[in-house]
Amino acid sequence: MSTDSPRVVVATRNAKKLEEMHRILVQHLPSVTVLGLDDVTPFDEPVEDEPTFAGNALLKARASVAATGLPAIADDSGLCVDALNGMPGVLSARWSGPPKSDARNNELLLAQLADVPDERRGAHFVCAVAFVRPDGHELVVEGRMDGAVVREVRGAGGFGYDVLFVADERPDVTTAELAREEKDAISHRGRALREIAPQVAALLG
Repeated sequence: MSTDSPRVVVATRNAKKLEEMHRILVQHLPSVTVLGLDDVTPFDEPVEDEPTFAGNALLKARASVAATGLPAIADDSGLCVDALNGMPGVLSARWSGPPKSDARNNELLLAQLADVPDERRGAHFVCAVAFVRPDGHELVVEGRMDGAVVREVRGAGGFGYDVLFVADERPDVTTAELAREEKDAISHRGRALREIAPQVAALLG
């Protein structure tokens, strides 16, 4: 890859999330160099205390730009469960308290839905992706994946609540059981990144 190719920081330390975002971005931005937070000089990351996914995504992207001087992409995503009035929502990653643990989050969610019948286990994933440039230009898009929460952990792929979620478009398997390309095609993050990628390409160019 050319050393003068445009560079963008994806503001995450989650290796699986970085891989997923990189995989989708390079389909649309083949010349871009994608860096994670572990590839740049460490800085104090902001507390994600905004009430919306878009607010948290912008918070993280702005902090990355301020610290690195490079354009940044950040996302905030989570699972919104109908029977829990849209929770865990923006609290998805820390639903079971510190330290963050996918396994404990999933155990807590299963316990909270133990008595909820199948027809009331609807849920959807939301992903807000923000792009911020050093000159202050900002973009935010959101993607959504509708489905339901199943009753037991299934699958070894993905991360977070993927092991408990079946999408309406693939109700026979959890999103953790999908091949990467299948998940990218229907996922909330895939949809958001595909929408924002052409706009990021134009702005980086």
